Amino acid sequence: MIQIEKLRSRDELRGLVSAAKQDGKRVVFTNGCFDILHPGHVVYLKKAAELGDVLILALNSDTSVKQLKGPTRPILNEHERAVTMSGLESITWLVLFNETRVTSLLECLKPDVWVKGGDYTLESLDAGEREMAQSLGIQVRFIPPVEGISTTSILERIERALKQDRGEA
Repeated sequence: MIQIEKLRSRDELRGLVSAAKQDGKRVVFTNGCFDILHPGHVVYLKKAAELGDVLILALNSDTSVKQLKGPTRPILNEHERAVTMSGLESITWLVLFNETRVTSLLECLKPDVWVKGGDYTLESLDAGEREMAQSLGIQVRFIPPVEGISTTSILERIERALKQDRGEA
């Protein structure tokens, strides 16, 4: 199995975040499934990293992806996704999480900034996550999505291509 150098446990991250903050670094946190890495993800993560000195990616486990996206997902398992995401320069550390919400991670890590995609608004965030961020003084920032590209749209293109290959279109 491929070693994932950037992958850390919650406990390890708590200490790393504390040390980074003591060094005056701004800690940025984001989360997601990142099932099939695409240009929209790369741009999003690059912009998120530019908001601070350290970027932590909380990657949904296979269990939580299934709960969020349905029984046919993820396409790539959590280890494959973690290997892929750890190869991105913009990401400092990764953590896998089984929950569908990051409330406990926000409470544990206390980042300076929590970044979400522009398809979210402050009002559309999960109430518990939003309240946790507000209570800890975590700044919430939104990065607009890259127009016309998403994991869902890529899967739809693959499905159309397979149908064409089979002569069904």
